Amino acid sequence: MLDDWIDLKWRYKAFMPLIAALPLMYYALVNYQTVRTSIFLPFVGMINFGNYYYFIIIPLIVMIVTNAINMLGGLNGLETVCPAIVLLGLLSISPSSAQLLLAGPLALWLILAYFNVQGKLFVGNTGSFAIGLTVASYAVVTDLKSSLVISIIPYIFNSAFILLSIFFVKHKANVVFDGKKLVSEHRRSIVTLLTYRRPLTERQVLAIISVIVAAFTALGVVYHFI
Repeated sequence: MLDDWIDLKWRYKAFMPLIAALPLMYYALVNYQTVRTSIFLPFVGMINFGNYYYFIIIPLIVMIVTNAINMLGGLNGLETVCPAIVLLGLLSISPSSAQLLLAGPLALWLILAYFNVQGKLFVGNTGSFAIGLTVASYAVVTDLKSSLVISIIPYIFNSAFILLSIFFVKHKANVVFDGKKLVSEHRRSIVTLLTYRRPLTERQVLAIISVIVAAFTALGVVYHFI
């Protein structure tokens, strides 16, 4: 909410989710006997972080997931539909007792997504940070961290793409909208990669990215049962 009111710079905004990690750190420490400190990382394998999990990994999960979801936005539906897909995937493999925790927020988010896709309601940074924190928190509480990591690979790719462009090219990702279609003259994010010299409607871009996120979420679900 502070960012929507006073337009915080990214160097401050990126670290604000760390405050939200404090209750999760406390929860994990209190329940240390049942909390797994290992996480599966793509291309690396399963890693047990031990005590570092409580004080370093949990804050990193919250900060990375929240900022990554916030960075994959700007188009109607991207900030609502894609996180909803990830949440539905986590919900499908979580214990029935934990599913009650997500029922209310997910139902509200799906309603929000319905209006957001139509361009009748916008979530802003307040909404995207809120859903990012919800995704990260639910994955930690239900011990579905490995499935979460696999599910958000498209988000990580998009964030890395954007940050590398800013650091090395010194330019941000940008698309041109002619009233009907989006087109880009560079490749600095998932959106600009899809629309690079290939005009697409906003709904088409949303559909393609949603399918990509759904595919990786499905992989995360399958991994849970392996």
